[in-house]
Order: sequence, then structure tokens, then C-alpha cells
Amino acid sequence: MLILLSGGLDSAACVAFYKAQGLKSESMFLDYGQPAAALERRSSRRVADHFGIDHREMKFQGGMPKSVGEVRARNAFFMLSALMEHPMKKGLIAIGIHAGTPYYDCTPAFLSSIQTLFDGYTDGRLQVAAPFIRMTKREVWQYGQSVGLPANITYSCQRGGAKPCGTCASCRDRSKLDALSHD
Repeated sequence: MLILLSGGLDSAACVAFYKAQGLKSESMFLDYGQPAAALERRSSRRVADHFGIDHREMKFQGGMPKSVGEVRARNAFFMLSALMEHPMKKGLIAIGIHAGTPYYDCTPAFLSSIQTLFDGYTDGRLQVAAPFIRMTKREVWQYGQSVGLPANITYSCQRGGAKPCGTCASCRDRSKLDALSHD
């Protein structure tokens, strides 16, 4: 199975989820020109090393600069890139998306649409998986904590600075979650 690994908390928890099930997994990081690519890449390597799984990295050059915030079709790009670039013919391609975001590509409808595309290309041999699709960010965080995921090996700032900016949506989410661990 292949797990899309951005280096953030959600995708790291996804790796922990499948590792806990004893499934042979590998991960893939995609650099699509995002401002945080270098630090996300580093964190994705740390997560893969922590869990002892093989790790691939892909770099794509697009025409539009990527900014902080929503990147339209990001998760669709990830899933279809994995389908195109990974040699796996049968199995699962997993992504760590969760409920509670305003983005279409974090919904059950999105997953169903992507599965329809995968079915067309692979005759149903490759399945999409999103184990946290009905969980909130807080529940994903709690799951990660319960399985001993070291949050300090993940990276969650969209701006890509060595020190998290504290103002982007990812930093604000992470700040709230970090506060939970001190309660």
C-alpha cells in the first residue's frame, strides 16, 4: 500500500494507522511548488524513518506559484499523481484527509469521485483510502497521541519558515492541538 505523506500531522497519523494494522506500507511525498516544500520533505523523511517504511519523493513543476491557504485540487493532484507515478497495480493508496474542513477534496464525495477514476484506470484493482475522513482534526490528533506518534517530527506551517508563522490555518490548528496536550 502507498500512503501520501506530506510530513504533517494528518498524513503522519495515517502512516501510524496502517503501520498499527501491520500492513506493508511505503510513502510518497509530492513537491508541487508549495512554499513549505523543503520543510515538509524533511518531515516526511523523518516520519518514514520513524516508522521504518520505504519513502519516495516526487517533484512537479507547475506554471502557477502556490500560495498559503487552499490550493485548489491539491488532494486530487496527489491521488492522481500517485496513480500515475507509482508502479503498484493492486492495493490501496491512502491519504490523511479528515472531516471539518471547508474543502471539497476533504469530503466523502471527493473520495467517491476519485475512486470512480481509479476504477476506470485500474478495473477496481486500486482502492483509495482515507481512514480519518469522518474524524475531526482533534480526533486525528488524539489518535496520533494514543499510538505514540511524536508530533515533533511533523511540520504544519503553510508558509515554510524554519519557525512556524503562527498565523496560517495550519499553525492555528496546530496551536490549538498543542494546547490539548498540556491540559
